[in-house]
Amino acid sequence: MNLTKETYKKYADARAPRSPLLKDCTHAFLVGGFICCVGQALTDIYTKLCHLPKEDAGTLTAATLVLVAAILTGLGVFDRIAKFAGAGTLVPITGFANAVVSPAIDAKSEGLILGVGAKIFTVAGPVLLYGTLAGAVYGVIYWITTLF
Repeated sequence: MNLTKETYKKYADARAPRSPLLKDCTHAFLVGGFICCVGQALTDIYTKLCHLPKEDAGTLTAATLVLVAAILTGLGVFDRIAKFAGAGTLVPITGFANAVVSPAIDAKSEGLILGVGAKIFTVAGPVLLYGTLAGAVYGVIYWITTLF
C-alpha cells in the first residue's frame, strides 16, 4: 500500500479522537481564574492585614504562588490539577514554578549536582535567558530614544 502524505493526513484526521474544546476551555478558564482570585486575595491580605505597600504585596503574592505551586508539584498534586485544567495552570506564575520543579524531581535519582542542579532549569532556562535578553535590549532601545 503506497500512501501519499495527503492521503495519510486524511486517514489520520478521520480516526483521531475529537477534543472536547468547550469543556477544555471551561476547565482552563475556571482553574486559571481561581488561581488569579487566590493571588488577588493574597495581595489584599498582604496590603490590608500586613500593611504592606501594594508593590511589596504583589511581590510577596508572586513568591507565595510560586512556593505553593512548587510544593504541590513535589507532592504530585499539581500534575493532577494541570491534567484537568490544561493551560489554566500554565498561564499564571504557577506554571513557571511547575516548569522549574518538575525536571528537578525527574532528575533527583542522578544526584544533587548532576541531576537536580543540572536539570532544574531545562524547561524554564530558555524563558529566563531570552526574557532577560529581551528586557536588556528593550532597556537599551528605551535609553537611546530618551537621549534625543
